[in-house]
Amino acid sequence: MASSRRLRALITNDDGIDSPGLWTLAAGARAAGLDVVVAAPHVDSSGVGASVWSVRDGGRTRLHARELPELVGVPAFAVEGHPAFIVHSAGRGWLDPQPDLVLSGVNYGANTGHSVLHSGTVGAALAGSLHGWRGLAVSLDSGPQIPDVAHWEAVHAVLPQVVDLLLGSVEGTVLSLNVPNRPAAELGELREARLARFGSVQIRVDRKSGDDGDALHATYVENSSPEPGTDIALLAEGHPTLTRLVSVGELPGVLNPVPA
Repeated sequence: MASSRRLRALITNDDGIDSPGLWTLAAGARAAGLDVVVAAPHVDSSGVGASVWSVRDGGRTRLHARELPELVGVPAFAVEGHPAFIVHSAGRGWLDPQPDLVLSGVNYGANTGHSVLHSGTVGAALAGSLHGWRGLAVSLDSGPQIPDVAHWEAVHAVLPQVVDLLLGSVEGTVLSLNVPNRPAAELGELREARLARFGSVQIRVDRKSGDDGDALHATYVENSSPEPGTDIALLAEGHPTLTRLVSVGELPGVLNPVPA
């Protein structure tokens, strides 16, 4: 950095401004010495990927100043828009100074496999990379439903090491961290993981007819036999997993194929 100011972290998520996972991540970032600003959707926006949708009223998207529990002095906003919209707004003039990195989460439920494409938590971190910012998506492997006990302290145990790795990486790097939902003392070592073919939980969709017409019904189906060495398998073994994600790019050779 050319100046001596503290690095600024934009903290966001897709579970919404009232999620304790968001507060956990903001507290961890502040404890790591980062200058923190929180901006998250005003309602749950899970599964929106990198959508930049927002509620527009006369060309405006409303935001609401908030005070978050145990984060006195941290500026916080509930925004009527999706996570990636919030990140892009921060890079298009809203925040001054702009953030240096985007920390997104802590998400209820793991974001694993190639299905991270659908995650608003991951989408926010990837959106930051388009501005040249480093990004980190953080998720707690708590299953498809909100658990009775969420071990946020496990995230705090792993976060300092991962933030150090992120800050030591090149600009635009995006990492995805998944942490098992177990006491910090029971965590395995942090492991780099490759993405599973899909995700830890898949959705089966069936068409059903009723008195009010046809509808699509979704049910969760867990991946019971993950491939060894993937993020799903390592999480099941108790390891926090870290994966570097690559954003959108182009692959040349569509008109003149490159020989294999």
